[in-house]
Amino acid sequence: MQSYKQEFIEFMVESEVLKFGDFTLKSGRKSPFFMNAGGYVTGSQLRRLGRYYAQAIHETFGDDFDVLFGPAYKGIPLSVACVIAYDELYGKQIRYCSNRKEVKDHGDVGILLGSKLQSGDKVVIIEDVTTSGKSIEETYPILKAQGDVDIKGLVVSLNRMEVGPSGTMSALDEIHEKYGFDTTAIVTMEEVVEYLYNRPCGGKVIVDDEIKAAIDAYYAQYGVKKA
Repeated sequence: MQSYKQEFIEFMVESEVLKFGDFTLKSGRKSPFFMNAGGYVTGSQLRRLGRYYAQAIHETFGDDFDVLFGPAYKGIPLSVACVIAYDELYGKQIRYCSNRKEVKDHGDVGILLGSKLQSGDKVVIIEDVTTSGKSIEETYPILKAQGDVDIKGLVVSLNRMEVGPSGTMSALDEIHEKYGFDTTAIVTMEEVVEYLYNRPCGGKVIVDDEIKAAIDAYYAQYGVKKA
C-alpha cells in the first residue's frame, strides 16, 4: 500500500472523520463504521486532504485533465483544496469549477462557480463519498450542458465497497458501467481494515478483533461479492 494511503487512513481517524462502533446510516443499515467528511474543518486539515486527493488523482489520471469539478455543496471546498495541492505537488494549473443549487441571474450569472467550462475541456469530478450515485445523476447533465466536455472520471475519498442500488456491484462500479468513465478512491474500506487491524493508531488499536468481526459480518450482508 502506498505511503500516502497509509497516512490518509491515519488522518481520517485522527480527524474523527472515520469512526468505528455502532451506527445507523441514512439507509437504515446498522454499520460498524461511519464516515463524515464534514469533520475536515481547519486549514491544516483541508491542506492535507487536498494533497491526498491530488496524489490519488495523479496516480489514476496523471496530468491529462483541465478542470476539477466539485458538486455543491461538499465538493466546493474539496475542489479548491485539491487544485491548490495539485499546483504545489505537480506544478499543473488545474481550474476548479462547481455548481450552484440555484441558477444566478445577476452579476456572475449562470449555474457554475469558478472556471467556466468549454468544449474540449477534460474534467475530473471530486466528491467525498458515493453510496447511491444520485449526485452524479444530477452532475452529469450539468457538465454535458456546458458543451462537448470530456468527463475523465470520478474520485472519492473512501470507497465503502457496498452494493449500490443494483444490488450486484458497488456504487462506483455502477457509475462506471452507466457513464463509461473511470472511478477511483483515495482508499477502499478493505485497505482501511487491512491497515488498521490490530495496529495502534493515535496510541490505541482502533480495529480490534471485535470490530473486525463486526465489519466482516457487515460486508457478508452488504458488501460486493468477489468473483
